[in-house]
Amino acid sequence: MAEKMDIDTSNGESKEEEKTGGPVAPAEMSTEKIISTNFALINQAVDSFDPRFTLRALRSIATLRKREDFAQALGAGIRQAFPKESNNARRVLEEMLPESVRQQQNGSAETNGKKDEVEVVEIAEVWAYLGVLVQVYLLDTASHQAGATFSLNLVSKLRSFNRRTMDPLSSKAYLYLSLFHENLAPLPPSPQSPVLTLRPTLLAALRSAVIRNDSDTQAAVTVLLLRNYISTADITQADLLVAQTQFPASAANNQVCRYLYYLGRIRAIQLAYTEAHSNLEAATRKSPTTGAAVGFYQQATKMLIVVELLMGDIPERATFRLPVLEKALAPYFKLVQAVRVGDLGGFVKCVEGNEGRFRGDGTYTLILRLRQNVIKTGVRMLSLSYSRISLRDICTRLSVESEESAEYITAKAIRDGVIPDSSLDHEKGDLLTHSGRDVYGSTEPSEAFHERIGALLGMRDECVRAMRYPGNRNREAGIEAMKARERERELVGEVLEAEDEEDEEMGGGMDGL
Repeated sequence: MAEKMDIDTSNGESKEEEKTGGPVAPAEMSTEKIISTNFALINQAVDSFDPRFTLRALRSIATLRKREDFAQALGAGIRQAFPKESNNARRVLEEMLPESVRQQQNGSAETNGKKDEVEVVEIAEVWAYLGVLVQVYLLDTASHQAGATFSLNLVSKLRSFNRRTMDPLSSKAYLYLSLFHENLAPLPPSPQSPVLTLRPTLLAALRSAVIRNDSDTQAAVTVLLLRNYISTADITQADLLVAQTQFPASAANNQVCRYLYYLGRIRAIQLAYTEAHSNLEAATRKSPTTGAAVGFYQQATKMLIVVELLMGDIPERATFRLPVLEKALAPYFKLVQAVRVGDLGGFVKCVEGNEGRFRGDGTYTLILRLRQNVIKTGVRMLSLSYSRISLRDICTRLSVESEESAEYITAKAIRDGVIPDSSLDHEKGDLLTHSGRDVYGSTEPSEAFHERIGALLGMRDECVRAMRYPGNRNREAGIEAMKARERERELVGEVLEAEDEEDEEMGGGMDGL
């Protein structure tokens, strides 16, 4: 689940490469060189107060964690950033590394110190970046208890810094802190899970982030709190958090996708399917469909398909043919086929055969609600096929237990408008269907057209908000240019007034002559 939710940010990558002279982590660079280059990026971010350089350094984590010499390179980076062995920051970081790496560091501190080409200033941002790398190493080595303890100390120290250059690093630290607690026994949704003890820490971090106008940490912690509440089925608390907090508009795209996904899950559980559908659809549109974010895209699409079925709609067949979704959506394709034709037996068989997979996706309880939809669809298909059909035949075709149940189902379908042009003959036990109505005589086409227009207008508004406008420097230059033009106009006006006065004087002299 953690891997599915991990989406890397991608803002202005090509422009940043032009500024710093190359990609973040090319394959030919060594692991130590990548970490050393990231130190330079963080120093540049602190000097220029530009968080994009820090985000670029964080994007290389996916490359670093795949290297076999990640632990050794991390130790070399700690030694490069803090050359003195008596440094407390170095000691705290080294304690989390293996004993062999620590011995290797102590034995080769002087020789490696001379080979370092990048001079690193001992700043808090570099220490925080190394702390995040240590969190990644502990998570990859399944040291969850040690990682949870280290992460709690790390975030408490980061919270003491009120520096905006620390915001991207703090948001990452809180993410890994939450992942460590989710992997501690007993696992969620157990009421004794350690994720419950993490909530006060996350709430305090959210309060501090709002006060300090830290949009990065605010967005990350809000998403983590929603994830925490949903993992233990505390939907009421998650709804209160959404109602009493405001998600920052300047949040990164990956955090927006996660927020919309969790909000869609909350609304689906609360039976607000229309709002859940809009949120999940927005999450799938914003989510990348390649790279490390494929898992999130698949998960959001699964939830969207279930919500569409609960709304009475049938997903498009082209969705299941996409290469990145074809294998992951195979059980859901069978589910959609059973719901589309109203095959109750096929629906029950599909649910029982894929129960474990549906539970892992978090859609099992929602899928159980589809049973009534399958029955209604079956009744509608029968009403379209037969002008008169007995309740006994309905029981046989829909696998209903008794005729009384079939009568109740059909009566409820007529009342809900599923088969509006039908009626029940209680004496003979038949379902009668009258001539069908004209769809174009109703409001359904206009409603579908209105929904499409709304989606396009929403996409257009998001594109306008995502545009990048000139900075303050260009604005100041424009203001100075306007002032210069105004001064030129004033000078021209003064010259013209002087010429008019001279003409008047010359004209008065000629009249006198």
